Amino acid sequence: MNSLLNIPQGIFQNSKTVLANIVRNASKKTGGSTRNTSPKCKPKHRGWKVQDGEMVSVHTILATQRVLRFHPGRNVGLGRDGTLFAIIPGKVMITCEKTDPNWDHTWVQRCHGHRKGTEFYKKYFNVIPQKQHQNFNLIDQI
Repeated sequence: MNSLLNIPQGIFQNSKTVLANIVRNASKKTGGSTRNTSPKCKPKHRGWKVQDGEMVSVHTILATQRVLRFHPGRNVGLGRDGTLFAIIPGKVMITCEKTDPNWDHTWVQRCHGHRKGTEFYKKYFNVIPQKQHQNFNLIDQI
């Protein structure tokens, strides 16, 4: 083995010492783990997207949620993933109202099933339509 490394025979007594002296150590310490570096844990940014009193257009997302925190009111739709969106253009109005949920809906059963038969209040997103123009007048039929 000493002949492969071109080391003279008389310098080292055995081959284990030769291998121990040739191994190179790391020049830097290994880095520890850091938080939130995985691409799988990106923030979802859920919650209100539009504040009370803002003007919105059709299909504007009003709120995103995992559980049914906010309920759809007038002119607001509920997506499959719990997203609330505007059905018509208008002004957003957020109210706190007594709920009368559709107990057949799977989201309502999952989130509020334990409250069945009791009165409770929730936040509702409503979209009030913009005022229509008054350019045309209704006339009697002939």
